[in-house]
Formats: sequence, structure tokens, C-alpha cells
Amino acid sequence: MTHILVPPTETPPAEGSTAEAHQERADGGMWEHPGWWAWTIVIGAALVAGYFVARIWGL
Repeated sequence: MTHILVPPTETPPAEGSTAEAHQERADGGMWEHPGWWAWTIVIGAALVAGYFVARIWGL
């Protein structure tokens, strides 16, 4: 028995399937959670500023 070849862009037919193929949402990668990155930068900047404040007070 031969199988029907389906192009890679199409969903193969299935018995009893009535659903249509749908496009999946693109992965946001590192931009999926921009708030996390913003807080990471703010905390890093506060640590660097704190280092210099501590150096000034230590004089």
C-alpha cells in the first residue's frame, strides 16, 4: 500500500479530524519578558552605584 506524500507546509489528513491547521505564535526569545530584563539592568546599575558610594564613604 502506498502512502500519499504531503508537502511539508500542510497538515496530513487524519481520520475523524475536523480541525484546521493553525499558525503558532512566534517565540519571543529573550524579549518574551522585557520587565525581567529591565529589573536586571536596574539592579546591576544600583550595585555599581553602591560600590562607588561605599568607596566615597570609605575615604
